[in-house]
Parts: sequence; C-alpha cells; structure tokens
Amino acid sequence: MKPLLMIPGAILLLFSTSGCQGPEAARAEASVEAVEAQAAPVLDSVERGRYLVTVAGCNDCHTPFKMGPNGPEPDMSRMLAGHPQDLQMPAAPAAQGPWTWAGAATNTAFAGPWGVSYASNLTPEPNSGIGIWTEDLFIKALRTGRHWGQARPILPPMPWQNYSRMTDDDLKAMYAYLRTIPPVANSVPESIPAPPPA
Repeated sequence: MKPLLMIPGAILLLFSTSGCQGPEAARAEASVEAVEAQAAPVLDSVERGRYLVTVAGCNDCHTPFKMGPNGPEPDMSRMLAGHPQDLQMPAAPAAQGPWTWAGAATNTAFAGPWGVSYASNLTPEPNSGIGIWTEDLFIKALRTGRHWGQARPILPPMPWQNYSRMTDDDLKAMYAYLRTIPPVANSVPESIPAPPPA
C-alpha cells in the first residue's frame, strides 16, 4: 500500500515544483522565441537567396564544369568559384560573323564580339571572391552592369540586365546566401573588352 501512496505524492511534488519554476521558465521560453523571431527573417532570406541563385542559373557559368559519369556536370567542390585560375585559355578564336562566339568546356570562359569574359568568383573569399563586397556594392553591380557598380563593364554572357530587374529584397537574399557558401581561393583573370569599332 505504501508504494501506491507515494505515487500521488510524487505527482503532486512534480506539479508543485514545476509551478515554482513557471515565471523563470516562461521568461526563458519567451527569450528563446524572441531570438528565433529575430533570426527567422535572416534564415528566410538565406533560403530565398539559395532558391534564387539556383533557379537563376548562377551555377551554369560560375561553377566550372567537369566530366562526370553522365557527361559534363558542375564541379560542386568549386561551387560558384568562377573560371579556374589554373586553366590558361588560348587566344580567342577569330569571329566568323557577327553572331559567332565560343565558350570553354568548363562553361566559365567566353569569347565573342564583346571580347573575352570569365565567370567571376562569387564565393565569400576576401581576396579573390566577393568577400569584401558590401550588400550595396553587390546590388549596384547588378543594377548597373559594372564591376563594383562603377568600374569595368560586366560582359556577356552574364545577363545582368535580367538581374537588374529583380527586387531589392531578392538581390539582398542572393547576397545573403552567397555569404554562407564555402569560400574558394580562385583568382579569375580579368575580362578583356573588345576594342571599340574603328
């Protein structure tokens, strides 16, 4: 009989002690909820950025291709690192007409009437990527079609004109996501604009 009497007492003790911790537990829970509420927009922004970078095809040119078991595929160990610095390209082929252009097998270097362009390193690496870029610089570059928003032109086939029509929130989300990917040290060659027509 004594064990049965102890069980209701233990239950009563459990309820009475949890009631004593109620205000502190409630404050701690409210604090956790407040932190989660503040973090939610950032996490949502990063996830939105991941989605936009994926559907906008950024990996198509900024992640070098390698030969896989089913043919060319993005080398995700170099995700968004741009044209490989150790891949020296030969001189661009001579254009055969106004619509002719050529691309490297890595899909990161292109030559055409605009000159020679190389896909940039979009990783947050500070020396060769966009690690020192601010959100404002990133948005200005995509709005103006100029590196850093004011320097050399961003050459084809980069469709910056399409990205320039994105909302500020979408561009900020892309930037937020790019800050979270692994940095890759890879110094991409400078693009070479074609000389102006004579």
